[in-house]
Amino acid sequence: MSKSPGTHQEEGTIPQALLPLIAEGATRISDLISVVRENGQWTYFCGAQPVFQHAENDRPSFQMFTAQLICQAVCRQVDIVRAFGVSKNSVIRSVDKYRAGGVKAFYTSRATRGASVMTPEVTAQAQQLLGAGWSPREVAEHLHLKLDTVRKAIQQGRLTKTGPLEPGMSASEKAPAPQPPAATDKSTRAVLDAAAEMGTACTRPDERVLAAFGLLDGAPTRFETCRDVSFGGVLCALPALAANGLFRHIHDCLVQVRGYYSTLHVIVLLAHMALCRIKAVEQLQYQPPGEFGKLMGLDRVPEVRCLRRKLAALSLDDGPQKWAGLLSRDWLEAAPELAGVLYVDGHVRLYHGSQTALPKRYVSRQRLCLRGTTGYWVNDVLGQPYFAVDRPIDHGLLEALRSDIVPRLLADVPGQPTAEELQADRYRARFVIVFDREGYSPEFFKEMWRTHRIACITYHKYPGDDWPVEEFAEVETMLPNGEVVSIKLAERGTWIGNRKSGLWVREVRKLTTSGHQVSLISTAFSGSPLQDSARLFSR
Repeated sequence: MSKSPGTHQEEGTIPQALLPLIAEGATRISDLISVVRENGQWTYFCGAQPVFQHAENDRPSFQMFTAQLICQAVCRQVDIVRAFGVSKNSVIRSVDKYRAGGVKAFYTSRATRGASVMTPEVTAQAQQLLGAGWSPREVAEHLHLKLDTVRKAIQQGRLTKTGPLEPGMSASEKAPAPQPPAATDKSTRAVLDAAAEMGTACTRPDERVLAAFGLLDGAPTRFETCRDVSFGGVLCALPALAANGLFRHIHDCLVQVRGYYSTLHVIVLLAHMALCRIKAVEQLQYQPPGEFGKLMGLDRVPEVRCLRRKLAALSLDDGPQKWAGLLSRDWLEAAPELAGVLYVDGHVRLYHGSQTALPKRYVSRQRLCLRGTTGYWVNDVLGQPYFAVDRPIDHGLLEALRSDIVPRLLADVPGQPTAEELQADRYRARFVIVFDREGYSPEFFKEMWRTHRIACITYHKYPGDDWPVEEFAEVETMLPNGEVVSIKLAERGTWIGNRKSGLWVREVRKLTTSGHQVSLISTAFSGSPLQDSARLFSR
């Protein structure tokens, strides 16, 4: 057989062309390859002949065969993407895997990190030690493990922390320790509160029925395991309130209310409201009752009407005033070294209602005359409160000192000197009262000293001309809170008032950086000018 000119192909090697035959109902991948999906199987055809088959969910076989078709140039990547609707990146990864590892790369288990530490043997040993009463720390040290590893295994349930075994009982026979109840979240509690049959968040119907028939005097306090409780941080401040006497004398001074909410519940609720800045009882209705009740160990807090009835019952026989008086006496006796110097200051509480025509008074922070009540607060040198006197009709600081504050201080301040000690030292005072310029009165100073031997310190209302700068000396003094400051002071003896009702006092002046002189007067003759200045200027 002769060869055609320019032909280098030998006889018998001419390739045979395949006709592009596609099986009926098949999806075309390329000119030669098609696929049919039937009875949960993928069947691949080359022309009219089936060449490969795998199940629909056999992803390794699908990736292997399609990658093989692409690597053998039977079809293109875009053909696989278009025919099967897979992503281009997955096809590229399959091709790379086939080129790197061949067919077996698709059927080899993926290398994962095994339990190199908590092996079955180690887990069994740890469980046996925990069952014998060992602590997680002792188990970790004995098995040379990290404590966090043992704790994590306990949290995941692979280990069970149990108590000591009884005699003759093996670790496998001991019953697992009861698991604590699962913590609930706010969404779950909201659904349960809304589904309560007796009302919103009334999830203790048995106890409420018993209280309604008088068979239960106060619901028991039971705290639940909860997450994301609103105002949950106030529970951290409750021990501090208890240490300051929140639960002291309540059974002696306050009427014990009966029902589902006891006196203790009402006191705790008022304390939580104060910590949460809920200033009025009516504002409590805007808080979720169930969430607020979780802070008290109850199902919910009382509604406004019920709380008002409880407060009215507690206010009988001047119970709150007696309770406050006993608490203030306890505070004075707890720190007698701080009760020797007392600060008195007036504060105006505005009244915005219309049911009571209170007299108007000047409010310095707003520079207006507004309706309200005046409260005089008595604190120690550190600013800690002792008691307060509310006066709806106020005649000024001097009248409040004479009528209410001084008689109470004479009865409650501990560590006062006896009459013999006062007679032996003519300059010794029972205690010192510090107040602002409103209480300036030579007659009052003279009355307090001659009648009660009480010293007074305040600002000089009529200081007169400035003193020469040469009289001032820079000294260091310690304020009551422990801070050491440097100030320029000068001292003189001064007569204040007229010739009949006046008296000699100590006048101390402080020179500021601007050249202004701040003058104070004091009848605490046994003290020093440094003490007087520290007491007044630290207000």
